[in-house]
Amino acid sequence: MGESRHSVFRQFAASDWNGFLKGVEKEGLRVDRNGFIAQTPHPEALGAALTHPSITTDYSEALLELITPVCSSTSEMLESLRNTHRFVQKNLGDEVFWPASMPCELDGDASIPIAEYGSSNTGQLKHVYRQGLAVRYGRMMQSIAGAHYNLSLPDSFWDIWQRALGDQQNLKDFKSEQYFWLIRNFRRRSWLLMLLFGASPALDASFVDGMRHDLGRFDERSWFGEHATSLRMGDLGYHNNAQSSLNICFNKLSTYTQTLDRAIHTNWPPYEAIGTQRDGKFIQINTSVLQIENEYYSAVRPKRTAKSGEKPIHALESRGVEYIEVRCLDLDPFSPVGVSEAQVDFLDLFLLDCLLSESPRIDDAECSMLDDNYKDVVAKGRSRELTLCRAGERTPIGEAATAILDRLEPLAEMLDGWNGGEVYRKALSAQREVLSGDRQVPSARVIDAMQASGLGHRDWTMDMALKHQNILRQEGLDARVEAEFTAATKDSLAEQKHIEDSDTLPFRDFLEQYLRS
Repeated sequence: MGESRHSVFRQFAASDWNGFLKGVEKEGLRVDRNGFIAQTPHPEALGAALTHPSITTDYSEALLELITPVCSSTSEMLESLRNTHRFVQKNLGDEVFWPASMPCELDGDASIPIAEYGSSNTGQLKHVYRQGLAVRYGRMMQSIAGAHYNLSLPDSFWDIWQRALGDQQNLKDFKSEQYFWLIRNFRRRSWLLMLLFGASPALDASFVDGMRHDLGRFDERSWFGEHATSLRMGDLGYHNNAQSSLNICFNKLSTYTQTLDRAIHTNWPPYEAIGTQRDGKFIQINTSVLQIENEYYSAVRPKRTAKSGEKPIHALESRGVEYIEVRCLDLDPFSPVGVSEAQVDFLDLFLLDCLLSESPRIDDAECSMLDDNYKDVVAKGRSRELTLCRAGERTPIGEAATAILDRLEPLAEMLDGWNGGEVYRKALSAQREVLSGDRQVPSARVIDAMQASGLGHRDWTMDMALKHQNILRQEGLDARVEAEFTAATKDSLAEQKHIEDSDTLPFRDFLEQYLRS
């Protein structure tokens, strides 16, 4: 339907457009004053990582994850994220919150403490899953941080959109179909996000100690990729051989859940050789290609909020796609909260156009080509010589990027016309400046800032961490907001204790039940 979908969308009256629903999950390491990963437990002042609604941990005890609620505007979301950062910074003591995606100084796997969630069965399950990641891939890869952007459209939009397209399915199936439509186009264009927002071109030498790599020497303590945009999303970051065999299909919900489900129930001999227990303790949930769905690394995921104890696949199958999660975003080390307003507004525009553009099914040949484009931009996106494959032809990256921004212009003008502002044109303009060279892509900006400061990755990032900490601590928290955080902390600790006291099954039996469900 191509432009006809844009045409249908254009016919919406301004009063029918209710904008986007959005949220962000932002990770970051706790680090000591020497720029080394924190060895301390999750601060009690931040509550229980198992049950706190906005402050938890990801892989490591030192890897914080800050979560916003679902918000209806960029400003509301960023203010929520900033408030959480202010509360965290106030309660970090002598530690700092690392603002880069690639980690601080490490000393091998043993220096990265695996997150603890208490003695309850659900807490132990989360811990064992992370132990499994350690024995499968090592802990180093799990110390990397990023931002996940969650976007959905309100039901009021889907009702009108379904009627406008003349679709007769139930709303749940229609929404899932449309979100996968968006995801297919996201896969076609996600390389652009790595060019515009990739911000991890360098790393501390400790991260690659004893590893083979093709990075260039920045100084005696740092390495960098000469043209790389994101080492986080490259071969040194999130990847593994078992998953490359999966062929997860993003064409529609049923094939996506079937291929994921197969991976969770297919034994992988190297993991079988490791076994599930060592010295009487569980070290992985199972010996399958994936222990659980979340182990699958991808730049985008269809999501549905799961009920307590419910598997993500079952939530998707029974209630359909609720939102999409963009997972390829590096932290912006120049921002005290890791993301910026112009970036978020651009993502909204980019993702909406993915929904409104022609989106045929992706066959194996196109899938392979898209993966190649993505990997090329991650590894050498700052090279002016780089060409991407588009419609069977090689196109210079700058030309390909400008073509996408050009196609977003009418949509930006239309949304701004409805909203009575310049939000989307400004967001688009900011990215045009980056492409034209008036401003740098973030990955180039990081390298230039490191060179200008005379500091390597660890010390430059530490310098940024301290600046952010000073800014956020000086801003302080509104008394009402601080009281809410303090109450949430207290409630989360009480809730964790209640869960622990309520458990009746031994963990072994609980795990058996979980695997059968």
